[in-house]
Amino acid sequence: DFLQSGAAAADLCTVTGRAVIDFQGRFTAVTDRCVYSMLSDSSTGFEVFATFRERRRRDVSFLDSVTLKLQDPDVQFHLQHGGRVQMNDTQLNLSSSGQTLHGVWISKDSTGVMANFTISNHTIYLFFDGSTAQIHTGTPVWSSVDGLCVNSSSISAQRLDQYSSSSCQIQYNDSLDTSVNCSAIKDHCNTLKESPFSSCNGDVDPTPYINACSDTLCKYPSVDGLRCHFLWAYARACSLNSRASVGDWRSAAGCSSAEGFCQDKVCSDHEFCGEKISGGTGCLCRAAFAYDYKQSNTLSDPTVCSQNSGSITLIGCLLEEKGVDFSTLHLNDRSCRGAMDEEKHMVTFSFDSSSTCGTEITNNGSQITYRNTIKYQNSSDVISRQDQFYIDFSCQHTQPETKIVAFNIKDSSVVVIVKSGQWNYTVAMKAYSDGGLTHALDSTTAVVLNQKIWVELTTAGLDAAVIAVETDSCWATSRDSPSSQPRYDLIKNGCAAPGDQTVQVEGNGEGTSNRFSFNMFQFTGSSGDVYLHCKLQLCVKRGNSCVPDCSGGSKRRRRSAGYGDPAVISLAWTQ
Repeated sequence: DFLQSGAAAADLCTVTGRAVIDFQGRFTAVTDRCVYSMLSDSSTGFEVFATFRERRRRDVSFLDSVTLKLQDPDVQFHLQHGGRVQMNDTQLNLSSSGQTLHGVWISKDSTGVMANFTISNHTIYLFFDGSTAQIHTGTPVWSSVDGLCVNSSSISAQRLDQYSSSSCQIQYNDSLDTSVNCSAIKDHCNTLKESPFSSCNGDVDPTPYINACSDTLCKYPSVDGLRCHFLWAYARACSLNSRASVGDWRSAAGCSSAEGFCQDKVCSDHEFCGEKISGGTGCLCRAAFAYDYKQSNTLSDPTVCSQNSGSITLIGCLLEEKGVDFSTLHLNDRSCRGAMDEEKHMVTFSFDSSSTCGTEITNNGSQITYRNTIKYQNSSDVISRQDQFYIDFSCQHTQPETKIVAFNIKDSSVVVIVKSGQWNYTVAMKAYSDGGLTHALDSTTAVVLNQKIWVELTTAGLDAAVIAVETDSCWATSRDSPSSQPRYDLIKNGCAAPGDQTVQVEGNGEGTSNRFSFNMFQFTGSSGDVYLHCKLQLCVKRGNSCVPDCSGGSKRRRRSAGYGDPAVISLAWTQ
């Protein structure tokens, strides 16, 4: 139990995103990337301060870390993203059982890091999950304390310049994110006034949490778990009040488990942990760091040259954003790969006179030029989920470039009418950009290479009690004819094709609809068009005989009772 004593919080301060909700329930937004005092005691010298940094946009900051500073002894506990904690310069190895260090009890579980300590007979509790911090006391705050948690409106007076960067107050104005629907965001944030949250409204005022939610998400995309981020902060504030409970709010709100986002993921100072376009999480570039690289369309710093040698360093987080796996890149000599700096996440390619790595050497009479190329290319593969990747570099400091391929779906959905035996029914195939099937792709939606796509196949006009629909096979071609070549299989015999680990098939043969997902690709050497074809077969239900047996390496399927003629439906993307 985080409170240990089981007592309710007398005063609670929540810091989440860029919002500070103080002990009095007042909301203030931090608009820069500085360090601020949250709570301090002039009589004992302890202080809790918070660092704010940008993520995907330069003009929206987020809580990035929390530091607990004690005066006697002189020690600092630095709570960082990913559940990491440093005591001065020592990385701590924490568990849920906890340990006491210099009078501070500190522990870590799947939701975040917890600490408590007693100052002048007052116990202070601190929680941090990488995005939200909550500071509360077992007794009302006393007269010698100060900080934004005491009065969030005193923001300029609580800025700690000695811990902040010299550029932290620079204001940016990034271009408007047209994907943000502020009206829908406000409706979402206002669910804090609805069941099951409403049971807590009398004990914890939802208004500042609603304001914090809409203030951030009307300016910033709802990615990296942010859709549930502010709901979680409010639910936890309710849990700290023994009279309030919101029950299973996650199921009601469609949110995942309480495990901390990016728990145990270690990123460099210029990175943050976020969702990759290909699925999963990774270390992405902070917007201010990446801005100049993106403006100049480069993925690296300038080439470093010395006599008879050269090297170039690619920015790992920029590669991550583009879905490029650095381990697949090589120089002209395929055996020459990049070396990853595990701390800074930079990838360096180099050559010299003893290891030329296929370097081309030319002499125009006035200078010698050493030139090489970083590339990803395997012409023997039918498809590629990587952008065709070429970066030339030489001792002339040529800036590298890469071509980013984007696709647009030709039709938002396709519907065909099928006559099969006694059944007349319709089949619809529709593509989405999310697993919840809430964001349908249309002709204006750009899809990039290696981005995960979900495809739903639905039918109408069938008796679900008698008939199931099997997706027998799905394949892609570079032309509109389903029989054209080259052909790339995604589903074979009702199961994910064993050659593509990105394919996942769900609900096949269980009812009158099913779906599957895969990562977007292009055909090597083609114009860029991708045509997706699926063959569906009706099956008369007898137990679970319509469900393909995809167990085992052979991916053999259970024989099912097919009925009528199969239907083929197609969907297309164009570059």
